[in-house]
Amino acid sequence: MVQISNEKLTVQINPQGAELQSIVRNDNNQEYLWSGDPAFWGKKSPVLFPIVGGLKNNTYRYNGKSYTLGRHGFAREQLFSVTEQEANHVSLHLSDNDTTREVYPFRFGFTIQYLLQDDQLQVTYQVTNNDSKELLFSVGAHPAFKLPLVDGTTYEDYYLHFNKEETTGIWPLSPGGQIEAAPVPLLQQTKELPLKKSLFYQDALVFKSLASTAISIASKHTSHGLTLEFEGFPYMGIWAAKDANFVCIEPWCGIADSVNASGELTEKEGINRLAPGAVFERTWTVAFF
Repeated sequence: MVQISNEKLTVQINPQGAELQSIVRNDNNQEYLWSGDPAFWGKKSPVLFPIVGGLKNNTYRYNGKSYTLGRHGFAREQLFSVTEQEANHVSLHLSDNDTTREVYPFRFGFTIQYLLQDDQLQVTYQVTNNDSKELLFSVGAHPAFKLPLVDGTTYEDYYLHFNKEETTGIWPLSPGGQIEAAPVPLLQQTKELPLKKSLFYQDALVFKSLASTAISIASKHTSHGLTLEFEGFPYMGIWAAKDANFVCIEPWCGIADSVNASGELTEKEGINRLAPGAVFERTWTVAFF
């Protein structure tokens, strides 16, 4: 386990999947990350690469060949190497290998940097195209924050606060995990979404057109919460496993296949295209209070 810390926060990361394992405020020993209870969901904060969500039939085509790739891609199952570490930051790196090239025929470098600044954790994804052809990929986050955060509060005491007023629907997921053809209404001229476990009984809330660039977990019953900023991530998922004590706030550069997807990687919605030798970089930040 890799640990970074500053005066305000202590964070642990597992090089397996470069996955966050713990986020604690030092002044009150408050843990913010989900426990990873396998009875509900054994992950805590998987990294989504080189796809986000599920492919139609877990399959895509590229240059006339079919490939099988599971939900959210393979990065969360790969061992990252620690390439740089100081007290308050660490960089972890994954390169293509024989295993990845069997399911994803591209040469890439994927670096994740975790950096602590005051009461904030900054997470940067850097994708480099090491190939001679265009790199096609998606990348996203899946951090699960524990709810209720503090003793004496309940799950329903918390709500999501959007930093801009929202009037938007969500895109339902099919039983196979694909995006349905039309959205359904959810938010109407509001900045708040009350949390309740039944919100997620039909899987994730998937947004394509949020005006907001930050979402907070807050409560009128405690001063503790967090704010996640995600400018530059065009898609957002909000999810929890059924009846589990957490909520995921998931900024995505990419999205699951739609029910009408052709299966061609070059036609995939939300796919990012990177020229040979080029670098793609996105950062999300979460402040804990």
